[in-house]
Amino acid sequence: MLQNPIHLRLEKLESWQHVVFMACLCERMYPNYAMFCQQTGFGDALLYRRILDLIWETEIVKGAKVNFDSQLEKLEEAIPDAADYDLYGVYPAIDACVALSELIHSRLSGETLEHAVEVSKTSITTVAMLEMTQQGREMTDDELKINPAVEQEWDVQWEIFRLLADCEERDIDLIKGLRADLRELSQSNIGINLQQ
Repeated sequence: MLQNPIHLRLEKLESWQHVVFMACLCERMYPNYAMFCQQTGFGDALLYRRILDLIWETEIVKGAKVNFDSQLEKLEEAIPDAADYDLYGVYPAIDACVALSELIHSRLSGETLEHAVEVSKTSITTVAMLEMTQQGREMTDDELKINPAVEQEWDVQWEIFRLLADCEERDIDLIKGLRADLRELSQSNIGINLQQ
């Protein structure tokens, strides 16, 4: 749907940078899932939180071992079915799960680039779909490109990309800093704030 030069630039990053990039975007989608769980009583937002924490841990703690097969199974059971809910929030919640699932698949396969691109696209799709829903119509790619919410999402992705691209080697302090900042913000890519 929305192509962006960032997808080509991601090729220049190393595997650990892709993983941190994806974890950052999942952090920004987590409130969408958590809010949906709160509103509907579906699932358990803490499950998403725990899986994402384990992934951060593998990037921060040397030799951290995680059984990603079992995490993927747990996550797959925790994805809501859009057909069961007459609530818009189910779509951003599903997107958040899709993104985390891409991230887990990248840990299982060791292939990170294609998954990083998918997570980037998933996050932007969440934003674009909400904008179109609020406008009550389909929007062209050209319209979406200049949509303020879409522009803002790309800006955030580029900002995370640049911080990572500037690292010569794995920078644990930067990784911890990104995680802490995004958590404190606890605001999602579509402006859902868990602290309200």
